Amino acid sequence: MPVARPEPQEPRVIAHVDMDCFYVQVEQRRNPELRGQPTAVVQYNDWKGGGLIAVSYEARKFGVKRSMRGDEAKMVCPSINLVQVPVARDKADLNVYRSAGSEVVAILSTKGKCERASIDEVYLDLTDAAKEMLLESPPELLELIFEEATKSNILGLPSDVSNREDSVRAWLCRADADYQDKLLSCGAIIVAQLRVKVLEETQFTCSAGIAHNKLLAKLVSGMHKPAQQTVVPSSAVQDFLVSLPIKKMKQLGGKLGSSLQDDLGVNTVGDLLSFTEDKLQEYYGVNTGTWLWKIARGISGEEVEDRLLPKSHGCGKTFPGPKALKNNASVKTWLDRLCEELSERIQSDLNQNKRIAQTLTLYARACKKNKSDSIKKFPSKSCPLRYGTVKIQEDAMKLFESGLHDFLGSQNTKWSITSLSVSASKIFDIPIGTSSILRYIKGPNSTVSPANLNCSSLPEDPSLGNKLYIAPNHEEHCEPSLSEKEDCGNNSNLAKQCQIKEEKKVSKKLTEVKVLKVLQNRIKLKNTRLRSMLIGTSLTLLGVTLPAVAHGCSTLKISIQP
Repeated sequence: MPVARPEPQEPRVIAHVDMDCFYVQVEQRRNPELRGQPTAVVQYNDWKGGGLIAVSYEARKFGVKRSMRGDEAKMVCPSINLVQVPVARDKADLNVYRSAGSEVVAILSTKGKCERASIDEVYLDLTDAAKEMLLESPPELLELIFEEATKSNILGLPSDVSNREDSVRAWLCRADADYQDKLLSCGAIIVAQLRVKVLEETQFTCSAGIAHNKLLAKLVSGMHKPAQQTVVPSSAVQDFLVSLPIKKMKQLGGKLGSSLQDDLGVNTVGDLLSFTEDKLQEYYGVNTGTWLWKIARGISGEEVEDRLLPKSHGCGKTFPGPKALKNNASVKTWLDRLCEELSERIQSDLNQNKRIAQTLTLYARACKKNKSDSIKKFPSKSCPLRYGTVKIQEDAMKLFESGLHDFLGSQNTKWSITSLSVSASKIFDIPIGTSSILRYIKGPNSTVSPANLNCSSLPEDPSLGNKLYIAPNHEEHCEPSLSEKEDCGNNSNLAKQCQIKEEKKVSKKLTEVKVLKVLQNRIKLKNTRLRSMLIGTSLTLLGVTLPAVAHGCSTLKISIQP
């Protein structure tokens, strides 16, 4: 359930940038002949020409909608161009769109804290940049205002006047405006400049919402599409929200929104305003009740996370109708494909961004032949993530078998899988400037001998791109005393006993190595999350199993090269 977050003391400038029918724009850049033509991007399958995932504005004029299938779109608009999403491993490959989105993010992130919310949308915290502009070159003192900014849509400002741009310019340059509105004016100019730069450098258009929090910025970014921006002054918040359908609000599109409608008769945000905070807390608990009371007034303390990279990686596939998977062999075939893609993506993330994923999770949708228990859901299953395609495939299949066992219970009945996906989550950065986990544990003043990192005696996992090395260290060993050597040399039986005795000593030395305890002592107060990851999962996310004696070595060294 949603929880209200503390509001910041100072006013903020938050923008939500949303790309315009992004998948279509990517395809139009790849094939310029599609520009200006009715176009849709289709995720192809055999049933009725596949599903549309993006529709150009030219096609929308003919009545084409994203909910349509390809064949239906052709009936509505015979001239439509249907472009198929690239396919890899018999499923949609979205890498071309992810890469294009990264181009946009690289530009937007130059002006402030940037949170990549999805492939085609970004949140920006422009507070510092707006304050700097207000201090150095306030809009009211500028002779010329950036032209794109004068095309902004300002809520509360008449939009049907003939000289709308002059009206917007006047609002942006008001000398008597309060501090919050002056910051918004600067934010509007900054966003306009960013949008123009995105267009110039990538050929993509985008729309944006500018407000004092993420909630409002998100709500208005799609109000005036394509290639426009909307500003929400504090004075216009109440009038904007009062008639807004409750299901349009973030986190109210599902069960909570339905509960508000069914239990309280709330259909618009204005209806929600009639309930006191105490009454909402009575129905939904203290935290969620307060959150509902605040969002009805446009109040939100949610911060923009400084994140340019995704929080997780996921790969999935649906199997509708007759394509449902009905045995372990077909499930394994598809899991292997999904895991291969997931492995490539997390390895690329490790190589390029120096980030490690910690948890592997499997999700599925299933049904039974016995319909009396059909409402039971297939449980999601997780385990520590081990790098390497084969290891991920093995673990994913074990997770599926565990989930299937829980799903079926004691019933011996037929089943079918209609959706299957795997994800890698709990991703964190490898500490900057460290070339090995060992050095990080020991501290900045320690040194690691290159000889100790030599792993020529161990097989390398090619899926790791030769980035991960595990090296045994045989520096600890036992030598007999001089007198023992002499005695051993004088008597063959005694020599044999000496040899057995020494072998036992060596064995005891090796088995008594307490690697986990060393890690615990070394890693104290260094980094709680890394400590938990290393010890709690015994390094299985790196494909390593402790203790080190399993490898016949007294010390286990792990190096991730930068």
